[in-house]
Amino acid sequence: METNKLSQSISKIKLLISDVDGVLTDGKIQISSNNVESKFFNVEDGTGAALAYYAKLPIALISGRYSKCTEIRAKELNVTHCIQDTLNKKKVLDKLLKIYNVKKEQVAYIGDSLVDIPVLTVVGLPIAVSNAHPIVKNMAIYITDKLGGQGVLLEVVEKILIGQNKYKSTLNLMKKDKFE
Repeated sequence: METNKLSQSISKIKLLISDVDGVLTDGKIQISSNNVESKFFNVEDGTGAALAYYAKLPIALISGRYSKCTEIRAKELNVTHCIQDTLNKKKVLDKLLKIYNVKKEQVAYIGDSLVDIPVLTVVGLPIAVSNAHPIVKNMAIYITDKLGGQGVLLEVVEKILIGQNKYKSTLNLMKKDKFE
């Protein structure tokens, strides 16, 4: 992971897209005998989503499977575009590029699994969680310090905002809005 390439990639980012299971969660899915599903999400990702909001960095989610839990969490994070039940994530990426009027090189994507490869190969900032599949990690320009489900979204948003010299101003804006 060449530092200069990472810095150049970060400077262009205008949209952050993430997989869900294995990135925002630890990848475990609990389904009870009465067919009730539950997942564990990290509260720190809510802080990451808030920072992104104040920095005007939109976040979108793409998940290979449908989950009501994911739908609920996306609403909590104020994520407008949460596309689920799709293995063709590249097709969804193309739609999101049009919606947000951005180019592929202006997109950061966080993934962990082989189904994320088609998107990771075309975006400007391919990111893998530290416990991602080895092939996915080899494709990444940035590998998170955190494991999936341990606050990856916050880590990535902070990395982007610091790299774009927007971190302090975003914190100040958030603090002024929320605490004054």
